[in-house]
Amino acid sequence: MQGGTLETNKEIMLRRTKIVATLGPATNDLKSLTAIIRVGVDVVRMNFSHGTAADHQKRAEIVRAAAATAGRTVGILADLQGPKIRVRKFENDKIILKPGDSFILDAALEGLGNQQRVGLDYKELPQDVEIGTVLLLNDGLLEFHVTGVKGTEVHCTVVRGGVLSNNKGINRKGGGLTAPALTDKDKEDIKTAALIKADFLAVSFPRSAADMKLARELMHAAGGKSLLIAKIERAEAIPVLGEIIEASDGIMVARGDLAVEVGDAAVPGLQKKMIKLARAKNRLVITATQMMESMITAPIPTRAEVSDVANAVLDGTDAVMLSAETAVGDYPVETIESMARICLNAEEESEESAADRRLEFNKFSRIDQSIAMSALYAASHFKVKAIVALTQSGSTALWMSRTSAATPIFAMTPMEATLSKVTLFSGVHPIAFESTSDDHSVTLRQAEDELLRLNMVQEGDLIVMTVGEAIGKAGHTNTMKIVRVGDHRKS
Repeated sequence: MQGGTLETNKEIMLRRTKIVATLGPATNDLKSLTAIIRVGVDVVRMNFSHGTAADHQKRAEIVRAAAATAGRTVGILADLQGPKIRVRKFENDKIILKPGDSFILDAALEGLGNQQRVGLDYKELPQDVEIGTVLLLNDGLLEFHVTGVKGTEVHCTVVRGGVLSNNKGINRKGGGLTAPALTDKDKEDIKTAALIKADFLAVSFPRSAADMKLARELMHAAGGKSLLIAKIERAEAIPVLGEIIEASDGIMVARGDLAVEVGDAAVPGLQKKMIKLARAKNRLVITATQMMESMITAPIPTRAEVSDVANAVLDGTDAVMLSAETAVGDYPVETIESMARICLNAEEESEESAADRRLEFNKFSRIDQSIAMSALYAASHFKVKAIVALTQSGSTALWMSRTSAATPIFAMTPMEATLSKVTLFSGVHPIAFESTSDDHSVTLRQAEDELLRLNMVQEGDLIVMTVGEAIGKAGHTNTMKIVRVGDHRKS
C-alpha cells in the first residue's frame, strides 16, 4: 500500500470483495480517477475496443498517478476487443424492422446498409449458418431466422423486430460461430498491454484452453507478465469450462453475450457453477455486466441491482465489475460507494457459510500451500485480527483468499507487480514492505511494526504471520507464526 489516508484505506479494507471499474469519458482524467479510487476502486478496466496504443499508455500513466494521489495500490486490467461479429453502418444510422420482414446480411457489401440489407464486419458468417439458424442481434433484442444462404448473402426472416442501428453485435443462438478468439488487432494489443505493464489481461470469446494458451504465449513473447482472465461469453466455452479455467489465472462471468447465446434464464445457474469451479481450481473470478446499470443515469441503484450484486458476493466472486456505469455514467462515485456498501452487507451474511467455500485439499502439493492453509486453520480457531503473508509472488495470499473468512489478509511485499496483482484477490490487501534483514524472525518483527504504524493492528492483537526462510525468493514460504502484537518489545 502506498502512503495516504490511512483511515480511508482501513475502511476499504473492511470489504473483501474487490471492485473493478471501467474507464471512459466520465473517468479518464486525473481528478475523476482519483475520486473513484478514493472511495473504493481496486482495479481499473481499460477497454481496448476503444483508443490507440498511445491512448492506453496515457491512461495507464493517469491511473498510476491517481492511485499515488489517493494513497492506494490499484491494478490495471486490459480487456481485449476480440472478434467483431457485427453489422456495419446504415445510410441513416438505423432502420426499424417488423416481424415477417425479409432482410439480408451481406458479407460482400462495402457501402452503407438500408432497409433491405446491411454489410458485415464478420465476413465468415455465411459459412457459419444454414437454413433454420437463429441469429440474435443487438444483445438479443432482435431475432432473425435464416431462410437461405446465397454466396455472401445470409437471407433472413425477422421474427422479433425493433431498431437495428450501426455496428450492433450478432450472436448465433446456441453458439457455433467460428471466429477466432484472438484477432490481429488483439495480438497487437497484447504487445501494448505488456508495454503498459497491465496486471491482468482479459481475453474475449475464448472457445477452448488453446485460445488462452496462445494468449499466454503472446504475452510472454511481448515481455508481459499479466494474469490471464478468460471471459466466458460463448456457448462453446461451457462444455470445456474446466479446461479453460485451468489454462487461465481467472475467469470473468461475462453475462451479456453469454445470456444471448445460452438464454438469459440459464445464466444465474451458470454463474454459480462458474464461481464454484473457479474457486475449487484456485482461480480468480470477476462477475460482470449490468450490475448497476440504472446508475448510469440515476444516483441510487434499483432493488434488483442490489440483490444481483449481493448474490454474486454470496456466490463467492472475487470481484464485481462496472462497465458503462463508470465509463460514461453520470454518477461514478456514487456507484462505487453503493457497490461497496452492498458488498460489505452481503459479506456479513456470507461469513456464516464461509466453511462451505473453503478449499479442501486431501494432500498438499507444495510446502507454501500447506503453510497457507495452516494459517487459515489457525486464524479460524483463535480471535485473530489479521493474517500476514510476507510474499514475493503472491501465491500464498492467493491460496488464503480462496476462503470467505472475515479475517483480513495483508500481502506484504517489496515487489510492485505483486502488490498490483493481489488487488483482485478477495480479502487480500497489498502493503509495500521490504525487510532490512535476512533473518526471518527480524523480518516478522519489522512487518509487525509496519502494521502498527499503518494502524492496521493494535498492541495486544493476535495475528498469524507466514514467511519463508529463504527471504526474497518466490515459492519458499515455509514458516507460520502466531504473534501477539507488541510482545517482542517486552522480551
